Amino acid sequence: MDDMLKRLGEAAPPAALSQIDDAILAAWSAEQRERAANSRILSAAALVALGLGFAGGSLSSAPAQASPSLSPFATTALAPSDLLDPR
Repeated sequence: MDDMLKRLGEAAPPAALSQIDDAILAAWSAEQRERAANSRILSAAALVALGLGFAGGSLSSAPAQASPSLSPFATTALAPSDLLDPR
């Protein structure tokens, strides 16, 4: 094994090794561009959703009404005894 490592250390490095930096930097810059584009798309989608929500809320003609609260101690139509006993 020592002989193999010695021969590997004496061998010339591959020619493609000098070009690996360019490939890594190109891939990194492409990832940065994609990340920036995704951020812009997400921001635009959030603004559209906010605008649609505002428009939908402002076009409503009926005023908002609170529903009666569901208390665990109040008798409601959803009690098991009411569900099982049809009256």
